[in-house]
Amino acid sequence: MSRPGNAGLLFGVGVGPGDPELITRKAARIITGADVVAYYSGTHGRSIARAIAGDLVPAGALEEKLVYPVTTGTAAHPGGYEAAIAEFYDAAADRLARHLVAGRTVAVLCEGDPMFYGSYMYLHDRLAGRFTADVVPGVTSVSAASAAAAQPLVRRDDVLTVLPGTLPAPELARRLADTQGAAIMKLGRTFPAVRSALEQAGRLDGAVYVERASTGEQRIAPVREVDPERVPYFSVVLAGGDDVRGAGGKGALTSGVAGSLQAREVQAAGPAELLVIGLGPAGDEWLTPEAAGALASVRHVVGYGPYVDRVPVRPGQQRHASGNTVELDRSRLALDLALAGEPVAVVSGGDAGVFGMASAVFEAAADPAYRTVPVRVLPGVSAFQAVAARAGAPMGGDFAVMSLSDRLKPWEVIERRLRAVSAADMALAIYNPASRSRTGQIARARTVLVDERGADTPVVVGRSVGRAGESLEVTTLGELDPAAIDMRCLLIVGSSATTVTPGGRVWTARSVDAGDCPRV
Repeated sequence: MSRPGNAGLLFGVGVGPGDPELITRKAARIITGADVVAYYSGTHGRSIARAIAGDLVPAGALEEKLVYPVTTGTAAHPGGYEAAIAEFYDAAADRLARHLVAGRTVAVLCEGDPMFYGSYMYLHDRLAGRFTADVVPGVTSVSAASAAAAQPLVRRDDVLTVLPGTLPAPELARRLADTQGAAIMKLGRTFPAVRSALEQAGRLDGAVYVERASTGEQRIAPVREVDPERVPYFSVVLAGGDDVRGAGGKGALTSGVAGSLQAREVQAAGPAELLVIGLGPAGDEWLTPEAAGALASVRHVVGYGPYVDRVPVRPGQQRHASGNTVELDRSRLALDLALAGEPVAVVSGGDAGVFGMASAVFEAAADPAYRTVPVRVLPGVSAFQAVAARAGAPMGGDFAVMSLSDRLKPWEVIERRLRAVSAADMALAIYNPASRSRTGQIARARTVLVDERGADTPVVVGRSVGRAGESLEVTTLGELDPAAIDMRCLLIVGSSATTVTPGGRVWTARSVDAGDCPRV
């Protein structure tokens, strides 16, 4: 960015977690050469960042103490805490802007790193568009805590997740169960909820508490032994990756799933049964008792991220979430776990055998390496059943189920099957009618179906059935608007035996006369 006129320079300077010797050489140079040194403090007037910088602040420098008006999530301001703190940052930015306009170099001190939960970033948001601004990174509290406790957070392919302790305990527990290494910041009054989340996720054993890392008041203890009444805000909880948990941080094998498998492989009596479980189309009320019991019995849950999120977090249970187009990869992961004797479930929305994970698991299990792994599929309520029930009984007679996705089959096959089902005069449930990248298939399908069945054929459009924003529309092929269909929709197209009642209920007769059935 070009420097406007003769304006001064703005620096956001990370001074590290507390030990002055962890201030970088660049940070020290910027501080000692600044005309203005700014720093935040609480209403008590003390500033941790200023104390860390110590005598690096030049004797002739102007000091701008930015005193927070509130330090908790509540405020007397009419707009609440967020409005009060926004006004404070606006006023602080205006104070510093006056120095910058006068050509002064301004260094804003920030404990840790300015862009890692740092308070400087809010001034940067307000000033960087008007003045030349540079950020000097600092050692984070997470790095200092990990070093102080000699606690490796992640190895090799492990994933590290940094979490604010202000998250609700159930959300913390879910995220802790979904990652290998974790660091939890912003403790203090949130510590009881954080401890509860660690226990729910099966991560309490081995979790380490580090208070005021790198300072003379540093304290390190197992989380289990910490008095929640004496936890300051400037503390961190560390929960290491799989290999650290399995080996207590000593003599770890390898990282991730492979490490945990090797650690228990010698104890395995043989391959465990791999369960493929349908979760139903929405919340817990759609989950069968059989599926719920099975999910409570396994040590690993594998699946597409949004489906794994629907499984309750249980102590000691590890979760392996992945994206939407890696079905075979996640199937092989589950098979590897089962082969090593690990109880594992692959989860799928709706019924796992209807456009779900069951077929992908059996495809992967065809590899001779998995011939000894038993696979069992537990049924779930399918999305087409949920939409049909909301509408009445549109699938009361013979019916077919199709997907319009052409990711695994060409459109020519889809169109041929649409015409065949139409000629057979059966009700038709349509999955995957549209997505962000597939917007034209439903219009093409509508054209085919109108040609074969006529524009007056009843259509049920179910959107997000069982979830927030659920809706159900009964229309016809002629009135169906393809532009209104998205990935949350499932369609049911009626047959010649389908009736729509005056009250909008849809049902298909079970009986069909021989003369009514077209020849195909």
